[in-house]
Amino acid sequence: MLERAWTLKQNLIEFVLDAEGELAVALEAFAAARSTGERYDIAQQNQVIDSFTVEGKVGDKTPIDIFVESQPDLTEGDRSLLESWRHRSFIGLFEITRISPDSFDVTNWLTAKHYAVQPNSANFQQEMSRFKLGEILRARIAPLTDDWWILSGSPIPMGNLGKPKLAVAIGNFKQNYKNHLYSDAPELLEQAWESVEKYHEDFIEFFGSDEVTLSGYHLNKRLAEFQEVMTKKRLADLGVDGTKSLADMVEDAGVDREEVKAAAIAASGADAKAVEVLLDSNASSKMVVPKAELPDRFKKAEQVTALSHPRWGQTFLSTYAQFTTMLATEDFSTVPGYEKLVRNYLEDPAIMPGFGGG
Repeated sequence: MLERAWTLKQNLIEFVLDAEGELAVALEAFAAARSTGERYDIAQQNQVIDSFTVEGKVGDKTPIDIFVESQPDLTEGDRSLLESWRHRSFIGLFEITRISPDSFDVTNWLTAKHYAVQPNSANFQQEMSRFKLGEILRARIAPLTDDWWILSGSPIPMGNLGKPKLAVAIGNFKQNYKNHLYSDAPELLEQAWESVEKYHEDFIEFFGSDEVTLSGYHLNKRLAEFQEVMTKKRLADLGVDGTKSLADMVEDAGVDREEVKAAAIAASGADAKAVEVLLDSNASSKMVVPKAELPDRFKKAEQVTALSHPRWGQTFLSTYAQFTTMLATEDFSTVPGYEKLVRNYLEDPAIMPGFGGG
């Protein structure tokens, strides 16, 4: 089955690359839309082509649909396998957690789900021999059976990343592969939306509005107060005392260790490993959490507007009052610097559509 899966994959890729007409135009447009302006290496090019077979559209059909229609000799098993790739293959940031002679295990860094992967060609087998435990791969995997997965295309090894570089890699992934953040964990996506909505409600309860404008100094202080209130509230919902050490919380509250750990992380933003250290320590001091702070560029600003949205979350803008005043002007083209300000709101990826961005 592994050999047949590889043959199917190769036939599908060749079908797409040899295509003309609408399919070829769609591939070109798909690749252009994913261009970052940097020169792609062969592995990146292959990932884009592989992604197109699943995500690309020609009218209301995917390339896999068109391939299946053009291949009347495909077996029912072939069609079932291709259909599973169309619905379940996804790109992720994977950490290699186990290596054996003919397979390896990976964990999706963003959802903590585990996968057993078989290399589906001699080339991948050779490539796998260079993998190391703890190495991070950006790769698309596709189902082979209920228990086994295959590399859908060439993985892009990123090395054993330290915490700063891993944070950058995760940030880049979230920006470039938004549709794949929770591909294998729709329940986490639902929880994420619920969390954003709940935070929005808490924001309004604390600040009295979904929009608040203060000096950078004063907004920074209010955010710290808001975080403290929310931390106490989240822990109180579990019936635990935030003035105690985490180890004492587990012992006194009669709740599961993992439950307390999850609550501490969710409520405070504390690093998971730091929380583990506190749980394992005998420290009697109360839990200390990272202080909520404005980005440095806003701390000394005369005005900073904090905006909250039930879907888009929160954002901070130092020009929002200026922007809304300009929009209210009868002829805003007379406002000095209006072009630069409007362009910033249209093009800055940090200003999401829900907050007036383009």
